[in-house]
Amino acid sequence: MSENNEELNPPDLENALKEMCNLLSKTNDAHFIYDFFGCLFTPAELNDFAKRWLLVREIDKGTTQREIAKKFHISLCKITRGSRELKKDASAFRKLLDYADKLE
Repeated sequence: MSENNEELNPPDLENALKEMCNLLSKTNDAHFIYDFFGCLFTPAELNDFAKRWLLVREIDKGTTQREIAKKFHISLCKITRGSRELKKDASAFRKLLDYADKLE
């Protein structure tokens, strides 16, 4: 990094993420959020982002980790992480899955 550019510190990054989350929570426009993600992430990052949600849905359905790895070409490490996150008390994954179930 050049001398004129300062590294962002973790609190700055966390505040930026919280700001985006807060702003997105104020809109109920799924098309806008989709477009925003398209601006924010590269196509490869969007692909990874979507795969992580798909793997959590598959774990929730009871699909084995090996089946998920084969189906979505995802490492067992990422799947295990998703599984651990889903099992945590007050899991954000669990809350969003439950919310999705109520909407269906």
